[in-house]
Amino acid sequence: MSAVHRLLLEDALQDSPQTRSLLSVFEEDAGTLTDYTNQLLQSLQRVFGAQNEMSLATQQLSKQLLEYEKQNFALGKGDEEVIGTLQDFSEVVDELNTLHTELANQLADRMVFPMIQFREKDLTEISTLKDIFAIASSEHDASMAKYSRLPKRRENEKLKTEVVGEVAYSRRKQHQASMQYYCALNALQYRKRVAMLQPMLGYTQAQVNFFKKGMDMASKKMESFLSSVTSMNQSIQSQLDSEAEAMRQAQQELLSVEDSIYMPDQDASNPLINRNLIQKAGYLNIRSKTGLVTTSWDRLYFFTQGGNLMCQPRGAVAGGMVLDLDNSSVMAVDCEDRRYCFQITSPDGKTCITLQAESKKEYEEWICSLNNISRQIYLTDNPEAVAIRLNQTAIQAVTPITSFEKRHDTCAERVKPVAVEPSGVAPQDTPDSLEMITPGTPIQFDIMMPASEFLDQNRAGGGRRTNPFGESEDDCAAQSEDSLLHQMFVVRFLGSMAVRSHRSKEVIYEAMRQVLAARAIHNIFRTAESHLVVTSKSLQLIDPQTQVPRISFQLRDVVQFAAHQENMRLIGFVVEGPEISEEVEPSLSTYVFESNTEGEKICYTISLGKELIEAEKDPEALALLMKSMPLTSDGKFLMLESETGGAVQNGAEEGLESEA
Repeated sequence: MSAVHRLLLEDALQDSPQTRSLLSVFEEDAGTLTDYTNQLLQSLQRVFGAQNEMSLATQQLSKQLLEYEKQNFALGKGDEEVIGTLQDFSEVVDELNTLHTELANQLADRMVFPMIQFREKDLTEISTLKDIFAIASSEHDASMAKYSRLPKRRENEKLKTEVVGEVAYSRRKQHQASMQYYCALNALQYRKRVAMLQPMLGYTQAQVNFFKKGMDMASKKMESFLSSVTSMNQSIQSQLDSEAEAMRQAQQELLSVEDSIYMPDQDASNPLINRNLIQKAGYLNIRSKTGLVTTSWDRLYFFTQGGNLMCQPRGAVAGGMVLDLDNSSVMAVDCEDRRYCFQITSPDGKTCITLQAESKKEYEEWICSLNNISRQIYLTDNPEAVAIRLNQTAIQAVTPITSFEKRHDTCAERVKPVAVEPSGVAPQDTPDSLEMITPGTPIQFDIMMPASEFLDQNRAGGGRRTNPFGESEDDCAAQSEDSLLHQMFVVRFLGSMAVRSHRSKEVIYEAMRQVLAARAIHNIFRTAESHLVVTSKSLQLIDPQTQVPRISFQLRDVVQFAAHQENMRLIGFVVEGPEISEEVEPSLSTYVFESNTEGEKICYTISLGKELIEAEKDPEALALLMKSMPLTSDGKFLMLESETGGAVQNGAEEGLESEA
């Protein structure tokens, strides 16, 4: 090793400028060494801090690996092998943590501590001796200046002796301080080399020990464990690669379809409607009131569960029940600003919700599905087969007729009738339904001629209207004026069909069931409002716009009438036709209506009209009847509040939807 520079102690007493110049070089070297030592110590402390953090991190890692088993994963099925492997890894990490902790302790003792000791002992000593040397030099210069100012002519021996002693003391003190300072600076040249090498020697030795113990720990057992984990990881990765490839191909196939699949009503041209669904799910828009006259639409996810309609907002954990579908009615509605809207009404009529589907297919499938559920088909053993059978046979059993002109053409078609359970009607079929309903009878959904045809007839006839049912206008007016009873109800005609018997009200219930089933199957939902006028002579169905009678029945020909037992807004009556000959029995037809009021009130009014017919034969009985009932100012019976105001106002809207 080469020699080092040193200060000569012999020059300390002389304190020449050359010695001072050389001393400044040593002092500059010591200052540079101090700065470098501080920077090096920071780097060493950072290494120690990182190793100490590594020890704490591995300890935390070991604990966190054990926490995996305690996590309540929603999809944690099949993680038992992973849990066991992580527990084994936790033990391995604990062993490695022991090595990291020992390495951190060795770095602290062999690397950081020697450098701190060098800085605090040697460099601090140099700084202290430098200060002492500077103070001693200042005192010596002061004493020499005092000695130099002694007077030449008048010498004071006592003063001279004191000054000389002070100079000698300060010079000795400076000499001692300078020699100690020189010795420390000379020793620093050796100590700095040891101080630079010793921390790195301790660092390297600590790492070597760490690696040796690590190699001892990496035994054959550890190698076999790592090999098994590597094999398991590769197996999982291969499964992931195959699954990713399959998903990529599926994604390409799904993206290769036409752009029309993204259109909300892409199936409008050729919809394949499944009318036999007993479950349905999808997004619908529901209408809700936001004010007295304002409404808003919200897009929610709806699905059926048993006999209930459920709703689940996006992001919600579970859905809630919206409506009980048993015996409810599902009908299309005409919204001014929306397409594909339908309405669900509860059996009691108190709950009514309006929904909008995204497409025509969804619209019709929702209506069919909800109608199937309302019939309680889902309670049977094989609901899908029952739905298919009922819908197929019902389609064969009924044929919609839109006007009287087509009735004679379709009467020739004889198809075996099938009882289909509509919404809002008793689900149990009567055992003698074939005896009550004429087999193969068509169902008529419209009994009115358009008002324009009546206007055309008026124009063609010179202003005189000809009633298509064979009644003159004067006769109708006279009949209304002479009648003791005149009551008007707002109704909607649902359908009519021929029946065999009128002995019980069951024939009316059966006709209601088949009419509603036919309307649901053929998606005939629109009905126009009419005014049903009940007098003591007849029943008249009047157009609210033109006030033209659409059809009229003599009250004596109404042989049976009843309101439905569950849906009180449904009413029907059986009308007996004229006798053609003595050999042929008179025809019987059942007419089914939906009323804005309870059907029992209409039945009561018809019953009162028939009582008046019988009472007119006996003047005394008529007088007693008139005394028992309140009369209007014109001498007619007054039983119900007039519906004319609301009926006339709403009668102009021919696009109203039935709630039956």
